[in-house]
Amino acid sequence: MVKTPIVKEGYLYIGILALISIVAGFAISPYWSIIPGVLCAFVTFFFRNPRRRVPQEDILIVSPADGTVMGITELFEDNFLNETAVKVSIFLSVFDVHINRSPIEGEIKFQQYTCGRFRPAYKESAGWENERHTIGLENERIKVLVTQIAGILARRIVSWVTIGSLLDRGQRYGMIKFGSCTEVIFPKAVEILVAKGDKVRGGETIIGRLRE
Repeated sequence: MVKTPIVKEGYLYIGILALISIVAGFAISPYWSIIPGVLCAFVTFFFRNPRRRVPQEDILIVSPADGTVMGITELFEDNFLNETAVKVSIFLSVFDVHINRSPIEGEIKFQQYTCGRFRPAYKESAGWENERHTIGLENERIKVLVTQIAGILARRIVSWVTIGSLLDRGQRYGMIKFGSCTEVIFPKAVEILVAKGDKVRGGETIIGRLRE
């Protein structure tokens, strides 16, 4: 995927709002262009596609999203890992970058899309009630499960990958539009390097380390 400053999914929204702003300014009054102009600026900001410095050590797991760590819980994951695991939940506000990135280097061995509701993404029930898209990544050392979860404003989950895709650590693989949550699940043996309330940056913040 070409690394442009704005992801292509935002072009339509930006173009429409820019056109409305221009038409309103010329046809009615410059004051009428303020609201669509502000909205256009916000949407451009929302769909930004920043570059990140991705850690290169094989033992590191990076955050799959920008946002705030809502919780860290232990569970038995029986869809892909089939073992006791740790789940890190990250809430993305409308001001966060909404592009999702691969937490490890690996191949997509599992993929599942689940229709659901659109409850606020910060609620604990969102992880199993809301619309979501999950991929399972695997390499020679570890298996990791990542889930994009739609929120009350997020009405579309975008994925640029499929089963068999090979991803680099920190590589962009999709996004969630307008407010959401991302969950990453990895084996319990992984050393956790974040805590509830921490701010994280997708592809850059180290959230876990494989124990040697």
